[in-house]
Amino acid sequence: MKLADLPDLSPEAATVFNEVLWARRSVRAFRPTPIPRAWVEQLLAQAARAPSGANMQPWRVHVLTGSALRRVTEQARAVAVDRERLSSLKGRYQYYPGTWKAVFKARRREVGLALYDALGLKKGDEAGMQAQHLRNFEFFGAPVGLLFTVDQSLTQGSWLDLGMFLQTLMLAATAEGLHTCAQAAWCHFHEPMAQWLSFGPDEVLVCGMALGHADPEAIENTLVTSRVPVSEFSTFHEE
Repeated sequence: MKLADLPDLSPEAATVFNEVLWARRSVRAFRPTPIPRAWVEQLLAQAARAPSGANMQPWRVHVLTGSALRRVTEQARAVAVDRERLSSLKGRYQYYPGTWKAVFKARRREVGLALYDALGLKKGDEAGMQAQHLRNFEFFGAPVGLLFTVDQSLTQGSWLDLGMFLQTLMLAATAEGLHTCAQAAWCHFHEPMAQWLSFGPDEVLVCGMALGHADPEAIENTLVTSRVPVSEFSTFHEE
């Protein structure tokens, strides 16, 4: 491609992009409306335009629909309700820190309390909180469940590339009127998933994602998380 062949976007493109950017949210309740395979393939092809170091394109995606989705979610729920078995699961990496700094702990607490408040769950309602947590392992009722892996030989740079792939996929889905929820909860299920889905020997399960149409009646889908101002996370070096 020549420089002159780069697309000349219209002024309206920025407006549309901002609409898509602000519309993307983590949806935690979906309608069962099926999503055609061709549509999922289109979204994945769009996501594959994400940049990656040396164009390695390190992502691998396992797509669950239909009976395969039902089988895996039933198996995952059976594991998740068995506390002894669940505690024995070991992911190939640690998503959250072992010790939380106050600032990150406060943000985590804020979003957790906001979600439970929306659901009408009071402090100490362990059964209600457990039921909501288990919804992760149903992909929140979405008709499409996605699991993302990378090769174990790759390092942090490729995981950053996967993150860009995930964001591009979520924005592409939003632009098409679909909804998503990226899910770190699946990272602990590497060993059973490797067995259930016949992962390659070098694949590492990083996370999952629910994909489908949001349930407009679900109260949890009213949650809109806050963001700290730019001044709180940016330092401008100008002299």
